[in-house]
Amino acid sequence: MARISFSYLCPASWYFTVPTVSPFSRQRVAFLGLFFISCLLLLMLIMDFRHWGASLPRDKQYERYLARVGELEATDTEDPNLSYGLVVDCGSSGSRIFVYFWPRHNGNPHDLLDIKQMRDRNSQPVVKKIKPGISAMADTPEHASDYLRPLLSFAAAHVPVKKHKETPLYILCTAGMRLLPERKQLAILADLVKDLPLEFDFLFSQSQAEVISGKQEESDAEAPQEFAAGRRRTVGILDMGGASLQIAYEVPTSTSVLPPKQEEAAKILLAEFNLGCDVQHTEHVYRVYVTTFLGFGGNFARQRYEDLVLNETLNKNKLLGQKTGLSPDNPFLDPCLPVGLTDVVERSSQVLHVRGKGDWATCGAMLSPLLARSSTSQASLNGIYQSPIDFNNSEFYGFSEFFYCTEDVLRIGGRYHGPTFAKAAQDYCGMAWSVLTQRFKNGLYSSHADEHRLKYQCFKSAWMYQVLHEGFRFPYDYSNLRTAQLVYDREVQWTLGAILYKTRFLPLRDLRQEGVRQAHSSWFRLSFVYNHYLFLACILVVLLAIILYLLRLRRIHHRQTRASAPLNLLWIEEVVPMIGVQVGP
Repeated sequence: MARISFSYLCPASWYFTVPTVSPFSRQRVAFLGLFFISCLLLLMLIMDFRHWGASLPRDKQYERYLARVGELEATDTEDPNLSYGLVVDCGSSGSRIFVYFWPRHNGNPHDLLDIKQMRDRNSQPVVKKIKPGISAMADTPEHASDYLRPLLSFAAAHVPVKKHKETPLYILCTAGMRLLPERKQLAILADLVKDLPLEFDFLFSQSQAEVISGKQEESDAEAPQEFAAGRRRTVGILDMGGASLQIAYEVPTSTSVLPPKQEEAAKILLAEFNLGCDVQHTEHVYRVYVTTFLGFGGNFARQRYEDLVLNETLNKNKLLGQKTGLSPDNPFLDPCLPVGLTDVVERSSQVLHVRGKGDWATCGAMLSPLLARSSTSQASLNGIYQSPIDFNNSEFYGFSEFFYCTEDVLRIGGRYHGPTFAKAAQDYCGMAWSVLTQRFKNGLYSSHADEHRLKYQCFKSAWMYQVLHEGFRFPYDYSNLRTAQLVYDREVQWTLGAILYKTRFLPLRDLRQEGVRQAHSSWFRLSFVYNHYLFLACILVVLLAIILYLLRLRRIHHRQTRASAPLNLLWIEEVVPMIGVQVGP
């Protein structure tokens, strides 16, 4: 039996494996790299296909979502895709804040933002009003921010807190502030800009608090009639506040040839603006005749009327030696107040006692001089040029005092009919004041009617009638005027047009930001979603690399096996004499 003993086998084994370590490590790294790349490509393809496959249903879901938002009564404040905006209308008799919202833009630069007025949990519009107007802060501008605090606190409670920092706030002052000296206007605005950002986190800067012109105000009133995507037919707007009166309507791009003076006036009163998010697109360009008449609002017109009556009565007293209106026993008989209503007109040290006569026809005749009409055919109130209106092919909405005059007491708001309105107003004026107050107590009038409305309804309805038919020359049988507060269940105010105009560039900005975010990954989608051949080629390259790698491993293995046989024999011959060989029975 032969017994063979071996020693130092581990070093010999190590000797034969050393040449294979470096090539195998490099190839293993290459294999793992290729495998990682192939897995990454496959994962990206799966994710892109999931995204691409879900894109069509998602678009449909988005369309359904837009429709659902339009139908919802209450605004879903939990929806992270909604944006919000605030507009404070600082008017002559009070200030109101409107809260608006809009869903994410649909990505088409030709479409406008779909802005709607926010509704609370009870499906009521989110709006709050305070009195008096901000012009009451003229002598104490340091309290202007205190004056607006209740409105902004109200809005802050409705807009989600996490949205406050991105919610723009616009404070826009109208006729009441325009009546103040400029230095007082600036003092009020400076206080707002300084103090409000310290308490509220809304997006607010100096440029977002301003006293807007009457032209801006009524241009914004025209804009809300076209909220949705696409160019739609517009309607005209009539809006009578406490201090001012506005009219706006779209006019053709080409107008008839006018005399030089009228042509110059027309250029001043015609506003052209683009509501689209891109100035290069012209489908949302509007050319609007717009003007405002300061002092022609309902309350201010009453003051002008009282001044006229006071001066004429006192002058007549001096000329004729009369004492009309100087005592309650000998009052001035005011045709614009209900029968039997007593009142006092005070101007400085002058006092005029009046008693209502309730004569509709006489009231209208006395109001006519206040219209300050011109004999020119193209002039309306105060002698101001007015672009022609195609009454046979037009539609108008009357807001504010036009609605209150027809609805709060007379209860005939909606479709306006001149003869019907005149008859209802004449009947009201002819009623005794005691009868009217009793009817008010019995709840026969709108819940919005108050004693002030009852007292001046006769005057304001006569003033509205004169402005519409004598001032703006609307036909007495014009049938395309609607007095309204809500249009399609939305409260339409010029503030909606204002925020639509202020935010018109937001869609384009969002589209550009989205484009930047997608630029880094766009080549992946183009390569692996829309170019399947390129992806398959990549897969084939990876598979071929794997096959070549395996073949190379096989060749290396065979080469090393053939080389190891003679080396083993040589090693045995050298090692056996060292360890000895014993052969025996």
